[in-house]
Amino acid sequence: MKDFISLHDCTKEEISDLIKLAIKLKDENKKGITHHLLKGKTLGMIFSKSSTRTRVSFEVGMVQLGGYPLFLSSSDIQLGRGETIYDTAKVLERYIDAIMIRTYSHEDVLELARHADIPVINALTDLLHPCQVLADLQTIYEHKGRLEGLKLAYIGDGNNMAHSLMYGCAKAGLDCAIATPKDYAPNEEVCRMAAEDFKAAGTTRTLTNDPEEAVSGADVIYTDTWVSMGMEKEKAERVKVFQPYQVSEELAAKAKEDYIFMHCLPAYRGFEVEPEIIDGAHSVIFDEAENRLHAQKAVLATLLA
Repeated sequence: MKDFISLHDCTKEEISDLIKLAIKLKDENKKGITHHLLKGKTLGMIFSKSSTRTRVSFEVGMVQLGGYPLFLSSSDIQLGRGETIYDTAKVLERYIDAIMIRTYSHEDVLELARHADIPVINALTDLLHPCQVLADLQTIYEHKGRLEGLKLAYIGDGNNMAHSLMYGCAKAGLDCAIATPKDYAPNEEVCRMAAEDFKAAGTTRTLTNDPEEAVSGADVIYTDTWVSMGMEKEKAERVKVFQPYQVSEELAAKAKEDYIFMHCLPAYRGFEVEPEIIDGAHSVIFDEAENRLHAQKAVLATLLA
């Protein structure tokens, strides 16, 4: 891999290798084993969208690998004042070794990767969130001991998480069911490309408006906020539309008895999920959040070491 933009671009073997490396780095970190894999390397981190987990995990990850993280707010660099992506890419590649970007437009990330001769990591766009799903797959593997043959049910908005979960599940060998309200379905082009991935993997993908159908027999229940950043004006309408899609104890009872509950965070208890679920025995949300650190370290080490 030169870049890490979408799980659709990765092979099954590449994803498996990243997960194995993430687990290895996590285990060694807990044992106090330090690494200098990225000594002398600098990661430029461009943020157009604020974040807790993304910024902290990438900064700490670079430090743990012996590298240097450089925070670049869009309000602090000329990209936020109209400098072209091409000029930004060609300048940054003379200073740093890789670029991580968290922004709105997916096309901006693709253009940055086209022009930069250094690795570009997609830390989130409105279309995809591959770093989160890589950490999710690591978490599922740690709790279930396998990925192939499992079923993941995603309930909620057909957003960047739904998109990347489809790609990730297809590549890793999981069946996937996506339940969304009728007018909030996932992107059609992503669905088409994901369908090809599921066909190649011999696994199934279900798109439905019925959350009970999606959750039935699931090993993993996954949800996300109903009101993503930039959608605040739609909050009242979205809460009304998505209320039937809340992950409740009644809905979760349709899954397997040993299901795990996942959420990429931030979470809003009482909206997309009942407190009894997210704070209950099936929830692995903080393992999931921790694994952002180690999964991203695996990406950094693979691209830069």
